[in-house]
Amino acid sequence: MIESEHVDLYYRWLKARGGMDFVEDFVRPGTEDGVRLDFEPNYPRTIVTDRIVPENTQKLVNKIRFVSCL
Repeated sequence: MIESEHVDLYYRWLKARGGMDFVEDFVRPGTEDGVRLDFEPNYPRTIVTDRIVPENTQKLVNKIRFVSCL
């Protein structure tokens, strides 16, 4: 899921690049429970990162697994 107030903008960008294969749904901020990836800790259970790139993907996956178990 992608959490955003600006769904149209994300949808168009992802659709043009084939990214919709990886997105289940779009939701408004704060409406879903669970682990979040964000650039600042706005909600509980947020993993803070400035980007998602091959170099940090495994680290982020490990953090998601850890936070999901709490």
